[in-house]
Amino acid sequence: MAILDKLLGRNTMSDTPTKVIVDCSTGEQTVVPLSAEEIAQMEAAAASAAEAQAKADAEAAAVAAAKQSAQDKLKALGLSDTEIAALTGI
Repeated sequence: MAILDKLLGRNTMSDTPTKVIVDCSTGEQTVVPLSAEEIAQMEAAAASAAEAQAKADAEAAAVAAAKQSAQDKLKALGLSDTEIAALTGI
């Protein structure tokens, strides 16, 4: 939860996420709490990012499992590790 809190801009003083508004002409910085809509958008974005990462991790695991399965099948056919590497480039 600490990572989500950090992503949402929550500080240790309160649970309300904040944003920093910078006036580029003066350099003045103002910290303001996020609106309910901004908080909902950030939480939705964080959930979407976590879902996308989980999907990418699952796809990478499936590819790795398929590669290992292919290598095991080649090995079962009697190919050496060197021959398998020559065929697969691994």
